[in-house]
Amino acid sequence: MFVNRDKEIVRIDKALQKSESQLIVVYGRRRCGKSTLLRHALPADAIYFSADLREAALQRKALANQIERTIGGFSKPDYADWESLFVNLNNSLSIQTTLCLDEFPYLVKNSPELPSVIQKFVDQKQNNNIHLILCGSSQQMMHSLVLDSSAPLYGRSSEIMRIKPMNIKNLKDYMSVSAREAIAEYGVWGGVPRYWEIRKGATALDEAIKHNVLDQNGILYEEPERLFLDEMRTSAQAYSILSLIGSGVHRLSEIAGRLGKPSTQLGRMLTFLINQGYIKREIPFGESARSSKKSLYKLDDPFLNFYFTYLIPNKSRLEFDLVDEVWNDIMGNFNIYLSAIWEEICRNAMPYLLIDGKRFNTGQRWWGNGLDKKPMEIDVVAESVDKSTLLIGEVKWSESVSINEINSALDNKVSRIPFAKNKKVIKAVFVKSVKQQSSEDILIFTPEEIVNVMP
Repeated sequence: MFVNRDKEIVRIDKALQKSESQLIVVYGRRRCGKSTLLRHALPADAIYFSADLREAALQRKALANQIERTIGGFSKPDYADWESLFVNLNNSLSIQTTLCLDEFPYLVKNSPELPSVIQKFVDQKQNNNIHLILCGSSQQMMHSLVLDSSAPLYGRSSEIMRIKPMNIKNLKDYMSVSAREAIAEYGVWGGVPRYWEIRKGATALDEAIKHNVLDQNGILYEEPERLFLDEMRTSAQAYSILSLIGSGVHRLSEIAGRLGKPSTQLGRMLTFLINQGYIKREIPFGESARSSKKSLYKLDDPFLNFYFTYLIPNKSRLEFDLVDEVWNDIMGNFNIYLSAIWEEICRNAMPYLLIDGKRFNTGQRWWGNGLDKKPMEIDVVAESVDKSTLLIGEVKWSESVSINEINSALDNKVSRIPFAKNKKVIKAVFVKSVKQQSSEDILIFTPEEIVNVMP
């Protein structure tokens, strides 16, 4: 089942309809469905080649063999370099044809001259019969080849698409589950389509987790190492940082202290992990990202969050096949874990909700001292696009909650927040389910209303 990616397919199709040759770049983390997207978007007569780590001569021969299916006799010559292969391909085509080089960074590893060859090929208009698509999972390498101002192919692309994980609504549709069930599923698998496929092979969530994640022979048991494989020479520091964050260490000073390193030495790695979408830097609502001293680092990818929260601390036990024991421990606080997932989903849903006739920006947490100088926290603070209104929300993930008690608590918080002056305030509660009526001055949102509003 293929879900979403409609916009990306339309963009690729539109580009390939043009008479002038196009250079299209597609990149993003592993398992997000780039190759599946291309298989759906490419025309039937496209030449598709998935690279690997073989030597350059063997790669050229393999590509020539693939082109042979479209152009008879193309693989007979011995192509000594990439330029001769591309020039001969262009000259052998009588109509515009699409050539897709998947896992392009693999080609570049053994042929560092290749980006410059393609640059010359494009600049000198030698590719008049070829639409060229370059696709890769090494986000850092694709960035250095295409997006950096000093990159050989910088400014040559007609389309640059970063394929990101999908949202919870897509997972709900794919899994055919309720919105409430989707939150539990999303809390484990996140928005990565390949993980969804793996999950769908089991009848129940617990079975899928135990078989694929917790079992030492499971297909996802060593998944983080595979994610880092293409991006860095050694994943030790990245792995260590993610492990610390997963164990509840969120402040930079604490992370650095645990690693025995100055905070200044971690900046580059933290930026890398943020750019990859693995972690995020969280600051209180209303504070400047540049100057705030209240930064917290959180795992931003649900699968990695689950992995480093539960698998890493229990890895020694899992090596002794104590999967059921570990799972029982996980179940003991799984709802607490899901409550944080539910909070983040609610904050991210704010731009898609129309409330009191207004649109809102993405929600944030807020923590700090109130007007009475006493500390407090607010789960969701979102400002309307026109800056006239604040939504102040409490998030709960339990079977039984008192809406009236939450409403009273929010009244107390609203009276103490230091940033609500001259703003209209809307109170909201985000709950797992509603079992009672409440006062009319607070909005109630359930998983159905939050999940289904996603695009």
